[in-house]
Amino acid sequence: MVRDPSREEDPPSVDDVLDALADDAARRIVTALTEPKTASDLSEECDIPLSTTYRKLEKLTDASLLRESTDIRRDGQHTTRYSVSFDSVTVSIDHADDEADESRDLTVEFSRPERTRDERLADLWSELREET
Repeated sequence: MVRDPSREEDPPSVDDVLDALADDAARRIVTALTEPKTASDLSEECDIPLSTTYRKLEKLTDASLLRESTDIRRDGQHTTRYSVSFDSVTVSIDHADDEADESRDLTVEFSRPERTRDERLADLWSELREET
């Protein structure tokens, strides 16, 4: 399944984002993603066991910090690649609009890069493949 956080209607919770970024191994993965990479590439580069790498990738993707894409190959051995799905993440404290209400909520906002033409085309192919 290909997941693109920029297309999700429900943003992740602040807890999910902070929890994902609180993990040292997950931060090493995000830092290593200067270009789309496979789980195996990341496991080797970050010196993290492959099973742990998959768990971290799942957590980061669920928190809308990574995007999954699939490389379609003629031999049928498709490859999932991961890339960073944000330019910046901002966590802020929102004050209640009502002066009588003194509650404050944490919110998270993402600044996301524009999708390239190649990425949009790859998304279309992935969607088409999922439907067939």
